[in-house]
This record gives sequence, structure tokens and C-alpha cells, in this order.
Amino acid sequence: MLSAVINLFFPKTCHACDAILIDNETDICVRCRHELPLTNYHFERPETVKKIFYGRVHLEAATALFYFHKSGRVQHLLHHLKYKGKEEIGRVFGNWLGAEILESPYFESIDIVIPVPIHSKKLKQRGYNQVALFAQQIAKILNASYVDDVLLKFINTKTQVFQSREARFHSVADSFYTQNLNTIDAQHILLVDDIITTGATVEACALVLNPENKIRLSVATIAITHSIFR
Repeated sequence: MLSAVINLFFPKTCHACDAILIDNETDICVRCRHELPLTNYHFERPETVKKIFYGRVHLEAATALFYFHKSGRVQHLLHHLKYKGKEEIGRVFGNWLGAEILESPYFESIDIVIPVPIHSKKLKQRGYNQVALFAQQIAKILNASYVDDVLLKFINTKTQVFQSREARFHSVADSFYTQNLNTIDAQHILLVDDIITTGATVEACALVLNPENKIRLSVATIAITHSIFR
């Protein structure tokens, strides 16, 4: 009864389109869930994302849940996730992608899930790493360990939105470091981030995580910009 009264005066809205959620809808309305642009890379065209990193980083598998289009629903959702305190969106997408990866033949035997870290200053300002809950849910579904103390970030990089791939890589190349790297030797690691734009961040993380090719590395993100394939 109380929840019904609260919803009457403070209705919950869809994080993608801002429509009022109806009964049995949580976080994202049914219409938006059906209209979000799924890539299905973990079921079809498994080499698509890996090609971005050819000659730079060897990946066992790579995927993204959605295509990212400017001003689209996915951008709206990521904005809410990163800047509006809507951390629960990460849980929704983690459950979604985790369940699909579990059924994919390309992501077998993941041992450890590692989120791309954010700088401690940004973590303090935001209160959370927008990738953390996404990664935790994937780890839970895959029955893998969630590890966030091996890959760390010590440089608070500025926005890279308008930078080329080369410029982005130089911006982040020395931003990450590792500790206790021996604890992940011979493991299959799933590196998780929110979005692949040029691939520079994933590449920088991969290079410090696997400098001597002692691990198997795969990548999963919430989204990937469609323009990267043009």
C-alpha cells in the first residue's frame, strides 16, 4: 500500500526514455528493452570486435552488448549510469550480458572478471565505478571471481571524446598499472568496460595486464560505437 502511494507521487521512470514505468517494469521499460540495438557479437560474427585490436593485443574473445549511437537510448542510459547516480543500470546490463555470455561458445571458462578502473579522485567524486556493478553481475553469473585490486589507475585522464585512436592511446597509455599480477597467471581474464570507442583504453589495460602473455584475455563492454567500423 505504502509503495503504491509513493509511486503515485514519485513514479519511477525508464532510464532510457523517461516514460513512467508500469507494473512489472524495472529500470528500463519493455518497449526500450526491445528497441535497444543489440550487437549479438557473442553469438554471431565473433571476430568483429577482436579485429579492432589485431596486431596490438591478442584476445580470446570480445563483445559488446549494444551499438552506441549519438543521442540514442544507449547514450542516454550510459549518461545516467556515469553521471546521474543510476548505478543500478550496471546491474541490469550485467545480468543481461552475463546470461548471454554464459550461453556463448566463445566465452568458455572465464576465471576472473576485472573492471577497467577509474582514478581515485573520480571515484570519490562519483561514489562508484560505473563498470563495477556491471562486472560483478557478470562474474556472479559466470561463477567467476571478481577482482578489482590488480588493475589500477594512477592518472586521472581528461575526456577523450574528440580524440583520434592514436591520440586516445597516448592519453591513456601510461594511466594504468598492476599489482599482484602473479595472482592471475594462467587464468582466463574477462576485462570489462562501459564502451569501446577507439579501443585505446582496452588496449592500454590489456598491455599492462598481460605483458608476458601469461594469461588468456577476453573483453566485454556495455556498448561499442558503430562509427568504429566505418
